[in-house]
Amino acid sequence: MSDPLDKMEQIEFDAANLWREEVITDRTVGSIRIMTPITVDGSTDESRKVEYHAQTQIMTQGGALPIEGQIEAETLEDAIKNFGPAAKQALQDMMDRMREMQREQASQIVTPGQAMGEGMGGAPGGAGGFSLT
Repeated sequence: MSDPLDKMEQIEFDAANLWREEVITDRTVGSIRIMTPITVDGSTDESRKVEYHAQTQIMTQGGALPIEGQIEAETLEDAIKNFGPAAKQALQDMMDRMREMQREQASQIVTPGQAMGEGMGGAPGGAGGFSLT
């Protein structure tokens, strides 16, 4: 097994993709993250567009579920107006991804070895399972 400290030497901060983050909240519904692109000297990078992200949560039987999605906006005022639709779309996208994952799980073929927790292909050496070939 490799030493996690060895991987630390490979980590490099992406100086071409820097963003300043600011959070605006109404302390009730949620927050808007304003992501302003910057250069390595900290000045605003005018060649890239400011991004706005909606952050909120919904209560489920399992507790609070965080929701986050990008808001189509040019200004903070636009982002405030578009917060609700962006949050709704983020929730819809998450529900669609969950349904797709459920479909993928339901469509998997389970062999007797997999059903008993033995992993792919049944018992070692090919015994105890069956093949679809």
